[in-house]
Amino acid sequence: MPKELIRLSDCVVKFDDEIILDQLNLYINDREFLTLLGPSGCGKTTTLRIIGGFLAPTSGDVFFDGQRINDLPPNKRQVNTVFQKYALFPHLNVYENVAFGLRIAKVPDGEVHQRVLEMLEIVNLKGFEKRSISALSGGQQQRVAIARALVNRPKVLLLDEPLGALDMRLRKDMQTELKRIQQELGITFVYVTHDQEEALAMSDTVVVMDGGRIQQIGTPEDIYNEPKNAFVADFIGESNIIDGVMRADGVVEIFSRRFQCLDGGFAPDEPVDVVIRPEDVDIVSADEGQLKGTVTQVTFKGVHYDTIVDFYGFKWLIQTTDYCPVDSHIGIKIDPDGIHVMKKSAYSGMFGDYSSYSEEYDEIGDATMAPGEEDSGDEE
Repeated sequence: MPKELIRLSDCVVKFDDEIILDQLNLYINDREFLTLLGPSGCGKTTTLRIIGGFLAPTSGDVFFDGQRINDLPPNKRQVNTVFQKYALFPHLNVYENVAFGLRIAKVPDGEVHQRVLEMLEIVNLKGFEKRSISALSGGQQQRVAIARALVNRPKVLLLDEPLGALDMRLRKDMQTELKRIQQELGITFVYVTHDQEEALAMSDTVVVMDGGRIQQIGTPEDIYNEPKNAFVADFIGESNIIDGVMRADGVVEIFSRRFQCLDGGFAPDEPVDVVIRPEDVDIVSADEGQLKGTVTQVTFKGVHYDTIVDFYGFKWLIQTTDYCPVDSHIGIKIDPDGIHVMKKSAYSGMFGDYSSYSEEYDEIGDATMAPGEEDSGDEE
């Protein structure tokens, strides 16, 4: 049974009467990799700052290992933080940057040496002890920041979008490294990001936030496969979200057609939101399809085509290895396990129609066009 390490109980944060966190309740287990995920302004960094002691909640309580720590300053908590801006000391080499906190704590030199070398080996910087900070790559600087935060042996490491300044290839490498470090050291990581792929790749538990509230907590698989509302379904991956009616357990109706599904527990004829992931749709001939539509946009993405299909005025995204040209008429089939039914919520009707998808690609094309260059394509 996992041991609870941190608990936020009914935490509210207000700035000038604006509610930033709204009655937030969250617990974090020992040795867990938990990610706070959401758009800018959702409250995830505020939550991290409360755990770190940089911000006190307006109301509510913070517990660490069963003890209330609302008034405990950051330097007295068994918590360290790695920020997006690493704040390394440019006049100190790698070794002295990592050793800095230990020297402040007056740790004996012999132990400092042992712990610094041990930590540099864990972050794959063995042999970099005398290297200047300015001579390091962004990924190496980030590893120094992590080593400096971990060398004091905190029980919890807080990471506030630490990969934000890195390019995509390096980000993916560092995701793997962070997960390895967390598992090797066996400590709790609380990670903040707005990047859904990052959250799914690294986390034991994902907390999806919006508007200062938790929308859903679960494993990456749960969050992706069983979203609780339209916001979560849209924020985690691509989703077609359609109005439906639950006719009976295992039977949902969309576009006046009935589909078999695996969901139940709804009232008869209850209006619902239906989520269908783009990769769960099979393209067939129009004659064989459960629904028939017209292809309006095709974008090659390397391993698949992003295909936009108009069904009765609602545009779906389908990800397929089959090429279907624009204006072709197609049918689709969806297996029961490819359909997920959700309760209606405040987010219903806000997401899931890909009518604006082709406009986004047009905007990208316009932005990359050279100054003075004109589009030679025909206008629609």
